[in-house]
Amino acid sequence: MQLAESLQAWTLGATLFFSPLISPLPALAGQGEISGSGHTVKHVLLISVDGLHALDLSNYVNAHHDSTLALLSSNGVTYTNASTSTPSDSFPGLAALVTGGAPQDTGLWYDVTYNRALSPPATTTSLPITGGAGLCPGVVGTPVAYDESIDIDLTKLNGGGGINPNFLPRDPNNGCKPIYPHEWIRVNTIFEVVKANGGTTAWTDKHPSYSWTKGPSGTGVDDLYGPEINSIPVALPQFPGCSPVPFPDTAFDDGWTTDFRNIVCYDSLHVQATLNQIDGYTHDRSRRAPVPTLFGFNFQAVSVGEKLRSGPIAAGGPAVDGGYSDVLGTPAQGLAFELDFVDQSLGRIVHELKKEGLYNSTLIIICAKHGQSPIDKSKVMAIGGGQPATLIGSAEAFDISDDGSLIWLNDTELTPSVVALLSTPASQATLGIQEIFAGQSLRNKWDDPGNDSRTPDIVLKVNTGVIFTGGSKIAEHGGLNEDDIHTALLVSMPGIEQKTVKTAVLNQQVAPTIIKALGFDPSELQAVKKDQITVLPFLF
Repeated sequence: MQLAESLQAWTLGATLFFSPLISPLPALAGQGEISGSGHTVKHVLLISVDGLHALDLSNYVNAHHDSTLALLSSNGVTYTNASTSTPSDSFPGLAALVTGGAPQDTGLWYDVTYNRALSPPATTTSLPITGGAGLCPGVVGTPVAYDESIDIDLTKLNGGGGINPNFLPRDPNNGCKPIYPHEWIRVNTIFEVVKANGGTTAWTDKHPSYSWTKGPSGTGVDDLYGPEINSIPVALPQFPGCSPVPFPDTAFDDGWTTDFRNIVCYDSLHVQATLNQIDGYTHDRSRRAPVPTLFGFNFQAVSVGEKLRSGPIAAGGPAVDGGYSDVLGTPAQGLAFELDFVDQSLGRIVHELKKEGLYNSTLIIICAKHGQSPIDKSKVMAIGGGQPATLIGSAEAFDISDDGSLIWLNDTELTPSVVALLSTPASQATLGIQEIFAGQSLRNKWDDPGNDSRTPDIVLKVNTGVIFTGGSKIAEHGGLNEDDIHTALLVSMPGIEQKTVKTAVLNQQVAPTIIKALGFDPSELQAVKKDQITVLPFLF
């Protein structure tokens, strides 16, 4: 009862904070119609509930028949066999959704990677980079960060005002100029296609670096909002229970993600930004703006609910468990709290769309950039000690390892010897290795690291439950396991016949589906045209 009352109070208070103001805009020429809906699609709202498995969506709808997710499912197509990108990090996961491309197309493998052809930033960042003006063009080969470490001040909610160019990798073949996030992505985005066809766009995400969604043109997103999730939590008086935030993390380790309640406060910023846009304002409600043709945001609450071992969900209350309570995906109390918050937030969004007369013309897509592994907490195997770098030694240039490993070597020619080392029974036990991708097996799945400066030399798929951490997390993402990649996907609009599709589909198919739903040509997406990615089935 305490949980329900807490969420009810939050919902009421946040709903009253802003009042709706604007009427819907006229339709653009060429807009599409979803089969059987009887409505023309004028707007698409793309929502990534990071960490949401297909199993989570099914379980929640089955257990909450009066929920918003149940409502959306009753007027939508649920794809129960959808897969996100491999690797399943936020960057390649979102890139799949908004470009239709895989990592080898987009160039986005992770938010922090390595590049054999670039030079280090001008200034040292939090990465293991020795920055300095003299290192470009003299030094080639560097870790590349597009996460919070490139903020002007990552401890501030606004990132200190944006991105510090001195923290960006530099191009030794172009005057050592810094490479901004939007210049890093190799293909165009759905936002650019919508803009090119006369529409307006908006996107909200967890770092300023998500400016890469603007695409290579740098102009794809009209209204971009990226409050820093790893900043020090601050009071948010506009949201009930968020002033002050519970247990402010003044020591600063992982910002808003260390408390079940703090992440609700943080995600409320994303929700409110979207409500403002539905009302015909910019994300901060500072000025009028057209309701975006294409807009969306991500939730972090479920991802945090899956990762945190325990914590309170009410002021003065006891610590409750995070993650799952059994192998069938029943959420423990902490994760259930986050799922309820997401559902009630979706309810506010649906309510606002209806109030503004936009609901019948808005295609809503609920998806997930990535899953989270493992669901079965008994399988958690935490591997610290700086692995796999400690085991590989001097041959390694860089690795990024959460619940899988992307490994770059100082020389690609070293790959056979490193693979031989990793293949020994002792090494496989130490790192929990399930499968090694290198040489031809890697080239079959991705690109040739000998020809692409971004592609890792070795990719490790680890046993379910392996997490490369010395901390207390009970789940992670970024790997290649079932719980990493088997994500939720629901496409909803009033009038659509309820359908469950078990055919295997990819999150890459979301991008062309959005473009076609708006009446434009999916082949305008470069990755879609290159890889012949089709729209999702049973919609058109």
